[in-house]
Amino acid sequence: MLHVDMDAFYAAASLIDRPELVGRPVVIGGGMRSVVLSATYEARAYGIRSGIPMARARRLCPQVEIVRPDYDRYSAVSAAVMAVFSEVTHQVEPVSMEEAFLDVSTARRRLGSPAQIGQWIRDTIADEQRITASVGGAPTKVVAKMASRAAKPDGMLMVPPHRVVEFLHPLPVSALWGVGESTEAALHRLGLRTVADIAHLPFATLSRAMGEGGATHLRALAWGHDAGTVAPARVERSVGSSETFHQDVDDPAVIRRQLLRLSDRSATRMRHSGMLARTVVLTVRFSDFTTITRSRTMRESTDVTRDIFGTATTLYAALGLQRARIRLLGVRLEGLTDAAETPVQGRLDDPEHGWRDAERAMDRAAERFGSGIVRPASLVVRDEARGDHEGRPPRPRGQHGARRPPWGAAAWSPRTSSEVTGVT
Repeated sequence: MLHVDMDAFYAAASLIDRPELVGRPVVIGGGMRSVVLSATYEARAYGIRSGIPMARARRLCPQVEIVRPDYDRYSAVSAAVMAVFSEVTHQVEPVSMEEAFLDVSTARRRLGSPAQIGQWIRDTIADEQRITASVGGAPTKVVAKMASRAAKPDGMLMVPPHRVVEFLHPLPVSALWGVGESTEAALHRLGLRTVADIAHLPFATLSRAMGEGGATHLRALAWGHDAGTVAPARVERSVGSSETFHQDVDDPAVIRRQLLRLSDRSATRMRHSGMLARTVVLTVRFSDFTTITRSRTMRESTDVTRDIFGTATTLYAALGLQRARIRLLGVRLEGLTDAAETPVQGRLDDPEHGWRDAERAMDRAAERFGSGIVRPASLVVRDEARGDHEGRPPRPRGQHGARRPPWGAAAWSPRTSSEVTGVT
């Protein structure tokens, strides 16, 4: 079981277009009469937390930068992150816009150990969205969530079954999922400070204070017992990908390659989900933040990158832009249907093994050897020449190091390590 949680999600997503604010204390919110929606880790160092009045945040840190929320951006980034999860498994349970549980038990043969899967998820989110995520892995949902919290920010912590108790028992009672201020105060009145204290207190004593139901629940949590399973969300109605350039772009060749990259990424995700799409939606955001969208419905549903890319470039060409400076491009696929239930009509001039077969072969290679092992030639040449994707800064790196567990190196931050010991 994995729990993936974006780090300071609203703040991080808001700063994708504001690189000059990265590394500075920033809060997301409205005017002085509003409350803080999110705060960067630099702002949290001053005691600023979500939910406090904006005026108090200003008093705590007079130099704090205030950025107004962009809910459209948050929805788009969240959808892109959830699409990454769907590449791993269909067993995804979103908890909010910024976190989800994944049951990866059926993905291990295809993608590797939970630690390898978690690292791939973190790298992919950082590479595509330029925000960071923390991952916790454990036999149960509750422990996985606690592990991701312990790994923050920008870290990963795997808790194998035989180390669940070792991980849990030194933690304060407030670390247990669902223990709020009132429950914490009640436990403190009993002299219970750590999870181990709850685990070893006679049940009758705990029951008198918390009620039989509450005592049963707390005792189970204290020993890492949780019967909860991942409850997948409903099937998404669209699949898409977008990219914000680090610097505004007006080179038609760069834009064309980016449309190919986005089309390939979206089509690959759709094939992983066993879906076909009928409609391609193009999003273009200019340097002044003006945003336009255009869409076209194809004659037939498809999951072929070549078809989607052709439609996306046609939509872009129809805009008639002459060296317009572009900040963001997005390709979204709508009108999704189940590939197994949607007949695909072949053309008479199609070769026996066409683009659909070629792209499925690429998918199989990626599953075996890793994402990006086979790509369109124009992307391979440019990426290798530049060392990274066009218009992107280096991947974000955590500045605060994840808190290490009390038992060895099963957490790391940032994503510079390729191996981890003590993880199963």
